[in-house]
Amino acid sequence: MLKTFRIGGIHPKENKLTSQCPVTAIPVPRQVSLMLNQHIGAPANCIVKKGDTVKVGTLIAEANGFLSSNIHSPVSGTVSKIDKIANAFGIYSQAIIIDTEGDDWEGYIDRTPSLEKEITLSSNEIIQKIAQNGIVGLGGATFPTHVKLTPPKEFKPTVLIVNATECEPYLTDDHALMLESPEQIIIGCHILMKAIHVKQAYIGVENNKRDAIALLKKHAEKYPGIEIVPLRTRYPQGGEKQLIDAILHKQVANGALPVSTGAIVQNVGTAFAVYEAVQKNKPLVERIVTVTGDGVKQPGNYRIRLGMPIRELIEIAGGLPSDSAKVILGGPMMGKAVSNLDAPIPKGCSGILILNEAHAHRSETSSCIRCGKCVSACPMGLEPYLLAKLSENHLFERAEKELITACLECGCCAYSCPSNRPILDYIRIGKNAVNQIIRSRKQS
Repeated sequence: MLKTFRIGGIHPKENKLTSQCPVTAIPVPRQVSLMLNQHIGAPANCIVKKGDTVKVGTLIAEANGFLSSNIHSPVSGTVSKIDKIANAFGIYSQAIIIDTEGDDWEGYIDRTPSLEKEITLSSNEIIQKIAQNGIVGLGGATFPTHVKLTPPKEFKPTVLIVNATECEPYLTDDHALMLESPEQIIIGCHILMKAIHVKQAYIGVENNKRDAIALLKKHAEKYPGIEIVPLRTRYPQGGEKQLIDAILHKQVANGALPVSTGAIVQNVGTAFAVYEAVQKNKPLVERIVTVTGDGVKQPGNYRIRLGMPIRELIEIAGGLPSDSAKVILGGPMMGKAVSNLDAPIPKGCSGILILNEAHAHRSETSSCIRCGKCVSACPMGLEPYLLAKLSENHLFERAEKELITACLECGCCAYSCPSNRPILDYIRIGKNAVNQIIRSRKQS
């Protein structure tokens, strides 16, 4: 019987339209914009100025403290300006804009196709190399990887878990990566294992990717301590706490760090980026992005340079269909609607989903019928209907006591509601308010 997490979950229609699309490299964009805050933590400090010449891989912004990340140029050319620009959701922040000229890479980057198997660096050197190359979590959270690999001293990691579930409907960028670079991913796992001093790693893959499972198993046989774990196809299997529960049968206590169970979890794309950073000296300057949707002419998995405009990638995929109603950065469950198509693609973008009116339109809401389906679906064991009602009525202190901050914002509650109530919308509002209350409390 396939493993899975114990509480809640749903199985929405998968819509993996691009599951058989190989990775396609696209032309270098004419201009890129690199936001200084495209990771969790403090925005990076810009170290270039207007008129500076850069190459692919040139460090252009340095991490601002421990919880931050370096940013490198994904193109060669000239810094045209440093200014505040709007991101995909209309929020303005500082960015470095570079006009492309050719495709000249820094000489320290190994661009040869050779597979580098031998890991010569020590644990500290690996973590330092990961930090230098600006690697962050590529599953969407963009948590700086070097920080995650150095947990608080009271916790000792015992196992590495690599998240290759890709449970979001529509998205297939991780699937395409596993088919294209399976052994690099396995070596990346070994590098991460060495970094955190563990002898065992598990790569969790949902069973709807059987070709990827078979390929990873074939290559993992040559590397000790790595087990490929087929998982039941169930959303949100890729949640950190859900994945730990599914593979280790341990549950993360409310408010505790996942590493309290002994596990450190990394995305499969991050494992590949770690391989490239440590073995090839390659910074995080490109990634795979799925462009998909029912009306998209050329849906696919595209290898893109970071910072290229969203609009430009959509044009490469055939342009916006005439019946387009909404563009989402990410998947339909946890992604967010885009308000600015001229915004740059950041490190954490795994997909661009274009929905037509039929799929984007919200159904008419009606009164809660007390069916409890949202409770049954919640993978955190919460009472979503109650949290939504408390948030709607601004009863934030009660919402805090009912553990609103434990919500994953996975959307299982809203998806399962027969009354089409905006449960998650209210919970997000309440969760944000409660977090502000908690921050104020700590500062006083």
